[in-house]
Amino acid sequence: MKNLSSMLKQAQQMQQKMADLQTALEAAEVDGSAGGGLVTLTMSGKGELKRIRIDPSMANPDDIEVLEDLIVAAHKDAKARAEAYAAEEMKKLTGGIELPPGMSLPF
Repeated sequence: MKNLSSMLKQAQQMQQKMADLQTALEAAEVDGSAGGGLVTLTMSGKGELKRIRIDPSMANPDDIEVLEDLIVAAHKDAKARAEAYAAEEMKKLTGGIELPPGMSLPF
């Protein structure tokens, strides 16, 4: 019975650590950029878009397609960085044990 009690206590501690990690991911911010920094997006560690910064030189109606492409590329970069950040934080929480394929933090 003592073993079961210990396991339940560890499970509760892990659950609390996961909740703390979720809160930390919501507060964390990562940047992604494209075009040498002409477009920069900021996302939370959970993948929520927070800010978009566009260099004024990109505000040319004749180059709108370039701007659109840069926004998509910056989003892809920011999302990859947010996912890498979340994976690194999860690795710290689990003591380096990686989650099985298909299991990840919700975005």
